[in-house]
This record gives sequence, structure tokens and C-alpha cells, in this order.
Amino acid sequence: MLWQGSQALRHFSTGQVYFKNKLKLALIGQSLFGQEVYNHLLKEGHRVVGVFTVPDKDGKADPLALAAEKDGTPVFKFPRWRVKGKTIKEVAEAYQSVGAELNVLPFCTQFIPMDVIDCPKHGSIIYHPSLLPRHRGASAINWTLIMGDKKAGFSVFWADDGLDTGPILLQRSCDVKPNDTVDNLYNRFLFPEGIKAMVEAVQLIADGKAPRTPQPEEGATYEGIQKKENAEISWDQPAEVLHNWIRGHDKVPGAWAEINGQMVTFYGSSLLTNSVPAGEPLDIKGANKPGLVTKKGLVLFGNDGKTLMVKNLQFEDGKMIPASQYFSAGETSVVELTAEELKVAETIKVIWARILSNIPEIEDSTDFFKSGASSMDVVRLVEEIRQKCGGLQLQNEDVYMATKFGDFIQKVVRRLRGEDQEAELVVDYVSKEVNGMTVKIPYQCFINGQFVDAEDGETYATINPTDGTTICRVSYASLADVDRAVAAAKEAFENGEWGRMNARDRGRLMYRLADLMEESQEELATIEALDSGAVYTLALKTHIGMSVQTFKYFAGWCDKIQGSTIPINQARPNYNLTFTKKEPLGACAIIIPWNYPLMMLAWKSAACLAAGNTLVLKPAQVTPLTALKFAELTVKAGFPKGVINIIPGSGGVAGQRLSQHPDIRKLGFTGSTSVGKQIMKSCAVSNLKKVSLELGGKSPLIIFSDCDLDKAVRMGMGAVFFNKGENCIAAGRLFVEEAIHDEFVTRVVEEIKKIKIGDPLDRSTDHGPQNHRAHLEKLLQYCETGVKEGATLVYGGRQVQRPGVEDHMYLAKEESFGPIMVISKFQNGDIDGVLQRANNTEYGLASGVFTRDINKAMYVSDKLEAGTVFINTYNKTDVAAPFGGVKQSGFGKDLGEEALSEYLKLKTVTLEY
Repeated sequence: MLWQGSQALRHFSTGQVYFKNKLKLALIGQSLFGQEVYNHLLKEGHRVVGVFTVPDKDGKADPLALAAEKDGTPVFKFPRWRVKGKTIKEVAEAYQSVGAELNVLPFCTQFIPMDVIDCPKHGSIIYHPSLLPRHRGASAINWTLIMGDKKAGFSVFWADDGLDTGPILLQRSCDVKPNDTVDNLYNRFLFPEGIKAMVEAVQLIADGKAPRTPQPEEGATYEGIQKKENAEISWDQPAEVLHNWIRGHDKVPGAWAEINGQMVTFYGSSLLTNSVPAGEPLDIKGANKPGLVTKKGLVLFGNDGKTLMVKNLQFEDGKMIPASQYFSAGETSVVELTAEELKVAETIKVIWARILSNIPEIEDSTDFFKSGASSMDVVRLVEEIRQKCGGLQLQNEDVYMATKFGDFIQKVVRRLRGEDQEAELVVDYVSKEVNGMTVKIPYQCFINGQFVDAEDGETYATINPTDGTTICRVSYASLADVDRAVAAAKEAFENGEWGRMNARDRGRLMYRLADLMEESQEELATIEALDSGAVYTLALKTHIGMSVQTFKYFAGWCDKIQGSTIPINQARPNYNLTFTKKEPLGACAIIIPWNYPLMMLAWKSAACLAAGNTLVLKPAQVTPLTALKFAELTVKAGFPKGVINIIPGSGGVAGQRLSQHPDIRKLGFTGSTSVGKQIMKSCAVSNLKKVSLELGGKSPLIIFSDCDLDKAVRMGMGAVFFNKGENCIAAGRLFVEEAIHDEFVTRVVEEIKKIKIGDPLDRSTDHGPQNHRAHLEKLLQYCETGVKEGATLVYGGRQVQRPGVEDHMYLAKEESFGPIMVISKFQNGDIDGVLQRANNTEYGLASGVFTRDINKAMYVSDKLEAGTVFINTYNKTDVAAPFGGVKQSGFGKDLGEEALSEYLKLKTVTLEY
């Protein structure tokens, strides 16, 4: 018994589950998917007794075979299992020798005889990438898109003698997004969830709980593999049908049309949801209307008047080009290589030769794909070039665009020389005539220096809170978009110009950006008013004005970040020198709230950039527009690609991924305490990334009877109502000394009645609309709850004659984040009592005191538990003064020199001489 206990403990400590039933498995199939299923089954404690896969191709083993051979698992590589309908005897004997209890077919292109399928005790299970009985056959994912299905998914079923007709064991489904492709549907759902499902299915069988649900014939379809001749586009159809046809055939076999007498294949289709950009007409045979070659791609028209855009085109000779370059495709000249460039070319030739090991000699005419390379080889090629060619960063698409070795080298050389960079930033704007000007608003993700649609084409509406209308539809970043943005930031930091840039030059870029923001301040303030409801005059002075000041302040810090020398004990007869260096962290993430969209961006990103980091910023989902306009200005300022990336979208998707991402080294967040806790947990579990959090507040403001009452009333109102109350340091609780309490309330009500609420673009408006409807409804509920608990509603609704606010009430404890003034009285002279009440909260962001007695003021400021204390003023923040909270209001500082420390790491260096 003692031994059994020890074994159980040892097994538990490894994380493996040994108390479940386990099976002896034969894996039949191939591919990276098969490899992952194999690895996960082993981790779950199952025993793989044999792997049956395809023969090596061009001297390269299949990924499943590689993994099994590495583990010492028996591997069999049969070119076929049967001849003339009969199972090959040697093959059958080899299979039977392993003694499998279950066959698992994760992805298999071979025909497996039924005597093998039925041989094991539990039979065989197969993975199929569709929701059977729909889309039986070998091209299920393609047909899911071609037919415009709203749901995709996969089935794990029991093999029988039909074609994908066996009983269902389990199924999983997902939504098909408007611009999903075969690749991202597979990578987002079918691949990762399919692996989990195959492992789950095996365990269900092992536990005797696996169902066998017969497939219905109703709704069953069978579609074969599409051939090129059948993939021609039929143009007299709606735009969505054309889009489905093109994306369903991308990349094999490729949907095509005839242009200028030759077959041209279309790749990278997406539906257009905004206005059609200007372009040059292109006649397409059979199309009702010419396409438009634009800076972003080829626009195509459906018979319903709606549009789609194609990103890339491929000609009959295999050459692929960006669709935007159709009319200039033949203008590229051959460049002569320098001695250094010849060395790079030779290095790349060696890499090509290793990948294309079946080709005796790599020549200029050698075609990467026609020589047997696959999409996995593209990834390998790009990575090896980056490692062996001084960090040269290519994209997978570069390989598809130049498939012949000679063309590929020309593309590489142009990349090295910077000749293939786009001459100008291409921005699709939504234009609005408003506030006496034309504002141009970007609406796409900003990744690696370019505005791009979300990978899956998802968008969402951003709403004008003044009238509830849609300003525009904004790209909704997916997990894949977050990963692309992080990769761009990481690359820019590790291998890009930014990481090598002199600190003073970095400061010049930041000064230039601040100047551009100042030149665009009216447009930025107008966008801020439209998107957040901020009063225009306040947006101009504070939202935008302080943003400009912040960038100028931190621009000045760029070349002043330094360590120190430290005297240490000498190890005689030698001497030692010890010094410290402050270094940037790397790729950082910033997540900002909706109350000051641009200012919160500036507070965090300016310090981050001054320290030398790169960043991925997620604006609040409801207020993304000034962040995207800011992105446009960073390009005009000259910031290198990848340094700044902006990904609009939800906190639950994009924000959560940033907090979990292993390549993010620091995350700065401003928002609610509950979300901040979740972010901190995710940052710790993922890679222990550095975190700074500016969270909720319920700031106390204590007003003594010896104060300047006129000033206290004026500033007390500003403490609550500034920026519509949507202010993290808003005075959530006012404690007024009994002697002046009633007069204070009376005077406040008189002043509130003078406040003009209305259109934020009207210069006479004092108070604009709350940021969004859900927040407004929360504030109304907040007031109702206060009244129900016994508070007196003095103004803003019906008056209820009840006792005043008490400290235990919801109204006095929870942050409203709105224009709600909560006033409580305290006994004359009871300083320590009111301090105890003021500190009776888990928040500690800001606080304030009004009194003419300097000794009293200093005593109170010492005792208040908050990151900031205002004396005889409020809301007085400055770019040079550090800002941040204590307790559950977070930790870390924005603004001031201290903010730089949040984005730096300290290194100690000791040398002996």
C-alpha cells in the first residue's frame, strides 16, 4: 500500500491523469494535425502502439512520422493498403502485429480497408471537418464557405463502409464570420478544437461512454474535390455569393476569370462595408461592371450593387501580384546585386536547396512550389532567412508573390534596399461634415504600419452618444489580429530600426508627433466629441491639449534615462566597477478606457515609447476613433513600422489575449478593479509580465467650515461633474462639516440649475451626453438604488423626504463614474472621525480637502489613504506630476519621471580590471 501511494503521488505531480481508463491506439494518417493528436493522446496517458502514415516525400518525413520516430513508436509507411480491392497481406500482418484496441484517423488521405477498420476491439474513429451529414467528401471546408454556411464545424464519427456516413460520436460547431477563409477557419477553430475533440473522443471510448448516433439522410450533401476548370467565376450573382465562391476556392484550386485574354486567379477576398474607393477600371470577361483597381486591391461588383475586394491576383505563368499593382505589374526592372547582396543571395540559395532537397541544383527558374514545397515550407523559409540573414523580415506572402528563385532574390534585394516600401500610407476614411469642417476617420486595425481589415472581416458599429446614430463600422480585432500586432511590435523592437535608434532621434520623432497632434487638434477634438460625447471645448483643452503636452514632456526624457555608478568592495589587487543601466522591456500592451480616449492613450504610450519600447494598444470598444486617427499621425511623424499598433475590439477577446500573450513583456491598464484583477492573474499565469493598474476610485473630498466656501462650491462641483462625471478621480463622496452643510447643498443646487446639458459641439454646452447608453442606464439605476436605501435625491429628479446618505449605502461605497454628487455631513470639529469615514473604502485613487488652516490641511493629507491629495483645489493634474492609486485602485504610476520606471528594467553590470 505504501508503494501504491508513492506511485500515485509521483504520477499526480507530473500532471498526467493515470486513474482514467487508457487504450492501446493505432494512429493512421498524416499531417501536423495528426502529429498534434498523437502528442496530446500520449500526454493523456494513452499508449500509441503504431503509427501508419505515408512514405517520405522528396526525402522528407511527414510530421506525424517525425514525432513518432523521435519517441521510438513503431512507424509504418505504406504507399497503399490494398491492390485491386484486396488488402495487401504484408500490410495487414504489420498492422495486426501492433495489437491496437482502437484505430484513430485524425487526417488520412489513403483508403483503409474495412478489415483494418473493423479489426480493433473498439473499431475506428475519423475526424471530418464538417457538420455531417452536410459536406461529405474531401473538400468539406471549402464547400462550407462556397455554400455560404453560417455555421462550420467538425465531426468525429465511427468509420463504416460508406463515405463519411458512419455514426456520429461527437460534433463541435462555430460561427462562420463574413470574411473567414479556409486557412483562418481551420486555424481558429477546426485545428485547435479538433485536436481536443479527438482526445476527448478516445477517452469517451475508453470509459465506455461514447455514443453512436446514426447520421440522418435529411440534409446530407456530397461534394467532390473542385478542379480548376470548374472554378470559373459566374458574375451575375450578389456580391456575397461571389465572395463565398472566391474565398471557398482560396488557395486551391483558385477561383478565376478571364482578363485581357488570359486566366487570372483571385485570392484574398473580403466584403466591403464602407464606401468604394477611387480606382482605375478593369474589364473582366462576363462581369456586368468593370472592376476597379484601387490602392487597396481590386474592387468587384455583384448584381445587387454591393461590393467585395480581392487582394491578390495570379497569372497563368504562376506569378502572383498585389491586385493594386495590376496596371504596373510589368514595370519592375532587374537590379544588379552588390557584393554584400550576392552573399545574401548565396545564403538564401543554400536555404532553398535544403528545403527542396529533391532538386539537384537551384536555378533562377526554379519554382518553389512546383518543386514540391508546401505551406509549412513557406514558414520555414521565412524563419530561416530571418535567422541567417541578419534579421531580414519577410512575410509568407512574399514567397507566394515571387515563387521563382530569381524573382525571389530580386524581391529580397529590393526589401534590403527599402525600394519595395509603399510610397504612402493607404487609408480608407469615413468622412463627416461636422463642426464646420470635414473630419476623416480611419476605421481599420493599424498593424505594422498599415491600416488593415480584421483578418475575419468582422466589424462593429461605434455610436454617437448624442443622437444614437452610427458614426461608422470599425474593424473588430480577432485573436489572429492581436497575434499579428504583437509579432509586429516584437519584430520592430528586436530587429527593426526602432531598436537601433539613438535616444535623441527617438525624442525628435515624439516631438514631431506632438506637433502633428497640435496641428490636428480641432479635428481630433471633433472626433472625440462625436465618439465619446465629450464637450468640444473641454476636449480641445484637456483631452487633446494634455495629450500634446504629455508627448512633448516625455519626448524630452528620451535622452535623459540613465543609470548610476555604485562603489563596491574591491577584490584586491584588482579593481571593480559596478554600474546600472535602464533598458526598455520590449513589446508592451496598453489597454485604455473610454472616458478620455486620447488622453489615456497619451499618458501610457508616451512613457512607453520614450523608454524605447514598442506597443500594441487596445482602445475602449466604444471609443476607438481618436486612437486610429492618432495611428495615422504616427506614420506622418515617421515612426517605423511595427512600433505602434492599434487594435480596436472587445476586452474579452483582444484585451484578454494581450494579457495572456507570451511575447508581451509589460501591460498597462486603466479600467475597473474587477477587470484589473483578472488581467493581473492572466499576466502572472502567462509569463509573469510586468503590470501597472490604474483602477476604480471612490475619492473622498472633505470640506471644513473654515474653507473659502465660494471656491469649495465651485471646485466641489468640478470635482464631481468635470467631463460629465466620467472621471477616474471624480469626488465620489463629499463630506461637508455640519456648520456649512445645508448652505453648501443649497448653493450647489443653485449652480447645478445653471448647467446647460446638450450637444457637445455647441460651444455653450457645459455637459454632454453620457458616453454610451449602457452607462447611462447604470447611472439611473445607481440613483434608484440610493433612494431605495434611504438617500435624499435633492436635484435631478423627484425629491424624496428621507434621511441623508449613510456610509454603508451602495451609493456611498460604489464608484458611479458619472455626474452624481453624494454629500454627507460630519460633526463640527470631528477631524479623525471624518478621516475614518473617508478611508473606509477599498479604493485609494485620489482625495481632497478644503480648509484655510494649513496645519489641518497637512494633517489630513498625511492621513488620507490615496495616491493623490488635492488641497484647496481639485482635478489639478500635470504631465510632470506622477499619478496612480493605492489599495484596490491599483499600483504603478502614469505621468512624471516615475512613469518611465513602469516601462524600464534595471540591469546591474560589474566588471573587474
